[in-house]
Amino acid sequence: MLKNEDGNVKVVKFLPHTIIIVILIIGFFTAWGTVGAGERGVLLRFSAVTGEVKDEGLYFKIPFIETVKIVNVQIQKSEVPTGSASKDLQAVSTTIAVNYQVKSDNVANLYRELRNDYTTRIIDPAVQESIKNATAQFTAEELITKRSDVCDLIYMNIKNKLESKGIIVHEVNIVNFDFSESFNESIEKKVTAEQDALASKNKLEQVKYEAQQKIEEAKGKAEAIRIEADALRSNPAVLELRALEKWNGVLPTVTGGATPFINVSK
Repeated sequence: MLKNEDGNVKVVKFLPHTIIIVILIIGFFTAWGTVGAGERGVLLRFSAVTGEVKDEGLYFKIPFIETVKIVNVQIQKSEVPTGSASKDLQAVSTTIAVNYQVKSDNVANLYRELRNDYTTRIIDPAVQESIKNATAQFTAEELITKRSDVCDLIYMNIKNKLESKGIIVHEVNIVNFDFSESFNESIEKKVTAEQDALASKNKLEQVKYEAQQKIEEAKGKAEAIRIEADALRSNPAVLELRALEKWNGVLPTVTGGATPFINVSK
């Protein structure tokens, strides 16, 4: 610090020049920036959107007057939980996963309307409304059995709502359907009843099969007896053959005779 002969502080004449130099240096280094891969930069002048969009790479802006706001144009994912009701008035808690992307040529308009808060302001509400609309068209049981149809309907609803805002919907997936405890119990009982009915049906089929086997076996035996009876009627010698097959080797005896008798004339 410099003082004059009276001891008063002497004004430094080069101070304004120093301030200007510092401002110029700061301005030079803040005039440049970069936009990363998968991003776009929205140029603002005095906080107002100019409509100019900076592509990936290095950009220049007027220091202290212009700013660049970065907008993500990559595919992003949002999971939205929603409570709704089915066609048969069952309470349903649903979580939907949406893969979406901001159109590169629409980032300026999107930022002008919503800044970077488009997820909570338009995407989540659109998903929630689409879920409620879709689940109301199916019964609780159909939400399970026709899951792919429900997902397709939700996808079309979300797509129609968001594409007009400059947001592309790539894919929609149902993460889960959660129902009330009473409904889950009724489903379990129904499944158990169906399984029991199927088991009973299988058992009945088994009984019928076994009965049919016995019938066929009896028919076979009856046919064998018939064939044998026909053979006996047509050939009496077969009777004697059957008698010999059953003979135990003991000769018959005649009372009063000394020698046993057997007919061997044939």
